[in-house]
Amino acid sequence: MSELTTTPEKMTDGAKPVFSSYAPTDKVAPPRLGFIILILVVLIAVGLYSGFIPRWKQRQLVIAETKELAVPSVAVVAPGAGKAEAPLTLPAELRALNDAAIYGRANGYVKRWLVDIGAVVKEGQVLAEIDTPEVSQQLLQSRAEQVRAEAALDLAKTTAVRWENLVKTKAVGEQEVAEKQGDVKLQTANVNAQMANVRRLEEMLDFGRITAPFSGTITERHVDVGDLVASDKGKVLFRLVQISTLRAFVRVPQFMARSIQVGQSAEVTVPELPGKIFTGKVLRTAGAMDSETRTLLTELEVDNSKGELLAGSFAQAGFPDTTGNALLTLPANCLLIRPEGSMVAVVGADSKVQLCKLTLGRDFGSTVEVISGVKAEDKVVINPFDAITDGAEVRVMETKTEKPKA
Repeated sequence: MSELTTTPEKMTDGAKPVFSSYAPTDKVAPPRLGFIILILVVLIAVGLYSGFIPRWKQRQLVIAETKELAVPSVAVVAPGAGKAEAPLTLPAELRALNDAAIYGRANGYVKRWLVDIGAVVKEGQVLAEIDTPEVSQQLLQSRAEQVRAEAALDLAKTTAVRWENLVKTKAVGEQEVAEKQGDVKLQTANVNAQMANVRRLEEMLDFGRITAPFSGTITERHVDVGDLVASDKGKVLFRLVQISTLRAFVRVPQFMARSIQVGQSAEVTVPELPGKIFTGKVLRTAGAMDSETRTLLTELEVDNSKGELLAGSFAQAGFPDTTGNALLTLPANCLLIRPEGSMVAVVGADSKVQLCKLTLGRDFGSTVEVISGVKAEDKVVINPFDAITDGAEVRVMETKTEKPKA
């Protein structure tokens, strides 16, 4: 059934409205289905966004963190410059410039001694006299034999001249003349031998006067009046030293040996004269290292004109112009001990590890001295794990590197 509806017709001016009795009788449904579908789509999208998307993001985050954690994190440090070495100071032994033990060359008894220990003597000064009666008698005998040889030479010369005259008259043969001339040469050689023996004995007699070979100070005396002196027993009579200039012997360690040059200045001090510095210079070096101590024997010349230094004393020798090279240092916990030797892990710009072999110097305990193997700008891994390999990727924990204290 359809309901009766009325609709107003168009009105003319002054006319009353006229209602029509014709109208649709079917009811039209509102458009709600599309709206519901839209709502459902929105709800599904919201559900996906609020449920699936966060879980997906969380999963991606976990994957990223897993990859990041798979790369080990390391702390790094840059090699630091060690402290420059202080001027080298080494133990030294002071010795006299000249040190001579004086022996007796002639056999005899000590007649007298003229100097004692501590005496300052001049070159050629008599130190003692030795009575040498045997040498004196031998000298007299040798001189007599020289006179006899000279007489025999004169006779041989006279005979040779006479025989040369006789050969002209055919009274003697040429053979006899040659024999006489040969006898002259023989007697001449005999005279020369006797003269040499006389000179030898005269020098031996002079050895009875013990003299100083150079100017210096007597430090030892081992003779008394009446002592027997035998040249073959090698008994020291006196010891003479020259102390106006001293020699200081220093053993320079290998790492500083190349810094020592001949003519280089040096400063010598002794404990009993604190604050007193004696000037010296490098006179010579051994030129080779001692294979047992790995040191270079160096000789210094020290002025001691005032006699303030004592030969044989212990001293300290300093080289103000010589300082050690300031080498790089690393913390000891950076080292990797491998069969190839001591190594460190250096992180490059691509965050990959490079294992570098080191040449180490001195060990300071918490730090070690590095002679070669790394540079000052390298990033060295602290406490590297044992399984670290060359080319492994790492993540640096800190961008700012801290240099170790020297």
